[in-house]
Amino acid sequence: MKKLLVALSITLVFCSFQKEKWVRLFNGKDFTGWTIRGEQVKNDYRVENGEVVGISKPGSQNTFLCTDKNYDDFILELEVKVDTGMNSGIQFRSESRPDFKNGRVHGYQAEIDPAARAWSGGLYDEARRGWLVDLKNNPTGQKAFKKFDWNKYRIEALGKKVKIFLNGVQTTDYTDTLATSGFIALQVHGTKVQRPMEVRWRNIRLQELAKK
Repeated sequence: MKKLLVALSITLVFCSFQKEKWVRLFNGKDFTGWTIRGEQVKNDYRVENGEVVGISKPGSQNTFLCTDKNYDDFILELEVKVDTGMNSGIQFRSESRPDFKNGRVHGYQAEIDPAARAWSGGLYDEARRGWLVDLKNNPTGQKAFKKFDWNKYRIEALGKKVKIFLNGVQTTDYTDTLATSGFIALQVHGTKVQRPMEVRWRNIRLQELAKK
């Protein structure tokens, strides 16, 4: 019985330790720790029911709600629900520098794409090299995105390796030689559609990993 209690105590301590590794990036109330960036800050962000809501307005350009802190190696998890008429993305290891296109946000993006091509979960290099991983040859990945519903993204960035999972399905496994540090951002994509459209994010959490 004593051995059982000791084992149980060790298990509880381990579980508690594992749980404490996760940090909530969004407090559910306001944008403390975040900054809006973009070439034309016309799109809006608001907080509603503990969720981040991004509104894409007609004639707008891309805007980004960016963490003030940079992250190197990490696991990022969040849920997203998007208007089927718009495109969006999750930036990570991204930057905004005066010496690069007048501060334009650039870097890795986990694609949110409800369009017919179904490339959600692919890897795009925003404002830099373009597509790194599309889903043309990944029919299983193309079926992972759920329209009109919440979708769970998991992004693993460790050293030069990037993996993306969408609703438990691996959609990206990529090794690169560029950025290994930068901020995380929620993208509201510009649009010419003549109606406002929304994208929502919730349960945004991150676990920093020790570099190997």
